[in-house]
Amino acid sequence: MTEFRVPKLNNNDTSYVLVEWLAEDGQEVRDGDPIVLLETSKATEEVEAPADGVLRRLLAEGAECEPGQVIARLLASADEPPAETTETPGAGSGGNPGEPQASTPPGDVSGVIVTAPARELIEAHGIAMERVYALGRKVIRRTDVEELLGAREPSPAVADDAAAEDDATTGDDATTGDDDAQWITLSRAQQRTAEVVERSRREIPAAFTAMNVDVTEVLSLARDLTRRLRTLVGLPEMVVKAAGGLLDRFPMFFAQPGPGPRARRAATADVGVTVDVGRGLFIPVVRDAGNRPLAEIAGDLVGFRKTALTGSFRERDLQGGAITLTLHTHDGIVFAVPIVFPGQTCALSLTAPRTEVVQDGPGFAVRKTATVGLAYDHRYINGRDAAEFLGELRTALESPARFLTENG
Repeated sequence: MTEFRVPKLNNNDTSYVLVEWLAEDGQEVRDGDPIVLLETSKATEEVEAPADGVLRRLLAEGAECEPGQVIARLLASADEPPAETTETPGAGSGGNPGEPQASTPPGDVSGVIVTAPARELIEAHGIAMERVYALGRKVIRRTDVEELLGAREPSPAVADDAAAEDDATTGDDATTGDDDAQWITLSRAQQRTAEVVERSRREIPAAFTAMNVDVTEVLSLARDLTRRLRTLVGLPEMVVKAAGGLLDRFPMFFAQPGPGPRARRAATADVGVTVDVGRGLFIPVVRDAGNRPLAEIAGDLVGFRKTALTGSFRERDLQGGAITLTLHTHDGIVFAVPIVFPGQTCALSLTAPRTEVVQDGPGFAVRKTATVGLAYDHRYINGRDAAEFLGELRTALESPARFLTENG
């Protein structure tokens, strides 16, 4: 018999949601077969069987689980009795030991699975289950409920009894008591983002430098490459490629801070790029950006945007970034200060191109400029190094033909 324990999928979450079993209870599975779908704050991950055996599920779909928790066993044969277990979190009561309990609410015959975070949000906002089931999805996640909340029309406020009790205790005027309409619940993904930001601000003494870049020529090249490569190429793709090419000259900018006065050198320039299409912030990673053709990098970013729309990132898509590029492409943004993520020494930011009129000899000319910012951990990188890094990046972008097409 082999115990199937929840693996640690990332460093940010202390619990996950068991979204769906991919193998039936009592089914014979092989080592490496995907058997369960777990949802983290950022991704949905298929987890594989660690050995051959007959699956005995111990946790219901929709329940939360923690890294290291036993959620199933793999028996040598279907006749082997499962070891006696205590009731697992979220599985409900009753039934045989080790047998997963029904994950749908009492009286529901639709077969729809509602994850625990989704159910919390449903109950907090008093959403009718009929509206939830009307989504027509087999598994209802928190993001689906947030979608409903964003679409529904404002409804009369429902008094919060607990808040009213607090008001009475503290002597506050009852007319100013809290109600549900006054509170905005952060999504699970946003809560994890908040934790990372707080940790960054607490642990990393960051400095910031910004530089304006003339992107007139590189934007023209991007348009030509979009037609030639038949994939979308824009300024973000160019910056990823250009930044990746600086690994050898500026290894500290891609290094991982280590214990003591040293940092681990990165073997490849793996660049994380922010993607936010309204369903939370994700930072998938472009691998080996310095050595791969621009067409492949552009394909990666197109794929990331599509994946963000469906919320189907895997943890492996989001892990391993050596440097981060944060995109701030709304019109009117002049510059943005990115967060240096724990485990990295710096982060780049990029604004949308803007039109400028500049003097050109006796006359004037119109050009496109963008601001590239660099936030950096001052324990590892000094201001002069930051300025030189940005200067090299600007040179690459302002003379793009040779640099950006040498590898495709």
